[in-house]
This record gives sequence, structure tokens and C-alpha cells, in this order.
Amino acid sequence: MPRRPLLAVLSTALAAVLLPAAATAASAAEAPEPAADRAAPGLDWGACEGLDADTGMECASLRVPVDWDRPRGRQITLVLGRLPATGQAEGTVLVNPGGPIGAANWYLTEYGEPFAGLRETRDIVTWDLRGGPMGGGMSTTLDCTWTSTRQPEVPRDQAAFADLAAANRAVADECRDNDPALFDNMDSASHARDMEAIRRALGEERLTLHMTSYGGFLGQAYARLFPDRVRTLYLDGVPNHDSDALYVQMAADGEAAFDRFVDWCAAEEACALHDRDVPDAWQELVAAANTEPIPLSVADGAYTGRHLQDAAWGVLVSARPGDAWLRLAEAVVAAENGDASGFVADPRNPYPSIPGPGVVECLDLPRPRDHADLAATLGEIQRAAPNMGGRLQGLGGVLSCVGWPTPVTNPPAPLPEGLPPLLGVGTWMDGASTERVVQQVPGSVMVRRDGPGHGLYWNGDACVVEHADRYLLTGELPPAGTEC
Repeated sequence: MPRRPLLAVLSTALAAVLLPAAATAASAAEAPEPAADRAAPGLDWGACEGLDADTGMECASLRVPVDWDRPRGRQITLVLGRLPATGQAEGTVLVNPGGPIGAANWYLTEYGEPFAGLRETRDIVTWDLRGGPMGGGMSTTLDCTWTSTRQPEVPRDQAAFADLAAANRAVADECRDNDPALFDNMDSASHARDMEAIRRALGEERLTLHMTSYGGFLGQAYARLFPDRVRTLYLDGVPNHDSDALYVQMAADGEAAFDRFVDWCAAEEACALHDRDVPDAWQELVAAANTEPIPLSVADGAYTGRHLQDAAWGVLVSARPGDAWLRLAEAVVAAENGDASGFVADPRNPYPSIPGPGVVECLDLPRPRDHADLAATLGEIQRAAPNMGGRLQGLGGVLSCVGWPTPVTNPPAPLPEGLPPLLGVGTWMDGASTERVVQQVPGSVMVRRDGPGHGLYWNGDACVVEHADRYLLTGELPPAGTEC
């Protein structure tokens, strides 16, 4: 596994549908009182079975309700991991690396080196998410076939939409039938209530939170439910979850990546598209590929325009201008001549895939009710992103939730008043969405990286680690406009 926080479907998503929320997120006053309120259990730390003992990682178990609306009902087990402070412990930092991954304890064990500074005076704690999404973890797991599948194609009419819903329902039911209660309670709000039980078990008055990628959904859910229990909230490359407009907003974010490419190509004589109108050439190519997919000489298949858009976006947010951007321009010319192979990253798996089933995502994200909903949103996305078009990967992820047996239980909602200032960090890939989160809270600061990347703290970026550690330890924010 690469040394970076796992990307969630939405953290790289630029498209889906606008749909009225199925419910509103509960306020802190409305949130059910956790069982831990009545009997905070404390934690019995010991060895972690199956994890590298040389790291010093310790584990403990915590029992929580499978359904927080029924706190005296069935209980499940959360397994927490802790990298103990190397000096005198003065508190805890609660960490989630994103995913949503069920094996965060393993991830912190393997990739926890950047936390060395914090560990001088803080315990670093994480936990394996309930249900074990993505197929791992030591907490109570959902017996499910966690495997990557090819992203669904965009249905062209209501009949195709209904076929997609039926196929998705069959996949989801096979998973849900093994444990309906757990399946129905794996949204980010349920994880946030688990976090509140963890806070009480740790004996912390307020949480110091370090959330990355999809972990930002958990952090936002916790802030909505328990704003008075947030001490600090550090958000590193996260998707915003504040309104149903997030998909079109993210589409516009993706368009900015293409605009950078256009400006670079106009200035770079080595670019194969240097003397051409790049947006016109690109839009003509995408339209032609959507009408008649372009063959691949390196693999069995052909790319539609949406495949081209997804592949191009991946290059433009993961690499600085240079060889990769030169190859992208050359791939455009080759595709115009009938071979889209230059867009293929892995000939063995030429088509984009998504981890499935996306139980957590499908409970957090709005879905299209029918083909008319989908078509309306695709129109909004196309207007916001005429070149990138919202990207196939995000749209594929959300389309995988069409027909889901459980409704959206944690819909987007803005952050409440009364939160302490937040610190956000982001790159070309995720900076705009992270900024949309932090700008909701007065006094917050956004640190930008004018370049590629994702999960900067976990990757040991010294500038980011310095600012984040100071904020998490003292609450002190860097000056507005700080860049790394």
C-alpha cells in the first residue's frame, strides 16, 4: 500500500447529483446521549494482535451501541490503537487517515513517523472503523466482499437508470443481509458518535482532532453533533460536506486543474498542443469519444470522453508541469489520430475502478432519484466544468449508490456556530474543498500547497507538520495566506 492516506471516492470526486437531503443532521442538543455518558468505561491498553510490536503500538477495546438511537440495544466492539507519548503524556490527539478504511490501527503503525513531534507530549490514538470498510480492521466487521469494481457507466435513459439501481441493490443486499443493523449504521455520523464515546473513555474534556481525506467527513460530523467538545480540528485534504452543491463545486475545482494545463501549454513550446486552442481541441476530442469510443492499442477496450477526462485530471493534480504534462499533450494528439493508449496508466486494469460496496459513502452522499435528476445535475456540472466534466470517477462512485436499500442518514449540512477556529491544509487536488470547510468558522486559517499531492502531514511534509503540530499543541494558527 502506498505511503499516503487512502483516497475516498468523494475526496477525488467532482460529480454526482443534487438531491434534497433525506434528513437533516442532528444538532448537538438533539444528539442522543451516549451510553458512555452514564458509565465512561476507561480503556485497558495492551498488545495489538497482528501489528508490529516494535512501533510501541498499544490496543484497547471499547463497547458501543450498533445503533446510537438505541443506546441500550446490541453492542459492538471498537478496537483503538495508541502510539504512547515518548515523554510525559499531556493529552491525546485523535487521528483518522481517511479511506474510509477499517484498518486505521495498522495504518498508524506503518506510517506514523510524522507524528514523532506530537508524541513527545501527546498520545496518538486512532481506531478501526465499525464495519471494517475496505475489508480490514479489528473492530466489529461487516461480512462483505470488499473488492474493487469497474465504475458504472452513465445511464442514458430511465430504463438504464432502473437497471443500474437493480444491479446496485443486489450487490448491497448481499452485504446487508449479513448484518442489517451494522450496515444501516456505518455513516459518518455514527462514526462521530463512536468518537464521542472514545473521548469519554479517554477522559478528555475536549477532542484534539487530526482528520485527513475522507476522515474530514467524520470530523465535520463530529463538529456538527458535538461542537462544544472540539478543542482543535485539523483538516488535511478533505471534501466539504456542507451542502448538496458540493458536487458542482468540486466540478469547478477540477476545471481549475485544466486551466493550469492550458496556461502552461501556451507558454511551453515543447507542449504538443502549444500552437493550438487547447480547450477547443480537447472538447472536440471528448465529444467525439463519447460518440464513438477511441480504441486502446495497449489493452482490450476503448475510452469514452469521460474516461479521457478522468485520466487527464489524475495527471494534472498528481504531477507538476514537466514530463507527465508533456506526455498528456502527446496523448491528446495520439487520441485524435485514433489511439487513446497514452491515457492508460495500467494496461492490466485500463478502466477506473471503485472500492465496493461503498457502505459509508452511500449513507453520506446524496443520490439521484431518477434519470431526470441525474440529467439535470450533469447539465449543471457541464456548465461548471466544460473541459473536465466532473470526472468519471466521482460520478461512478455516486452512481454505485443508486438503488441502495438504506436511505442517506448523514446528509450534507453546514457547520454550527461556536466552534473554535480550524486549520485546513490542501493542494491542487483538495485545497478548494478543504477551504470551503474551514471558511465556515470565523478565525480559521487555510494553508495552501501550490502543487500536487494529498495527505501532506502523513507524507511528512515538514512545513505542514510544523504548522499542524503548533496548532494541535497550542491552538496557535499560522498567519492567513500561509503557503507550504
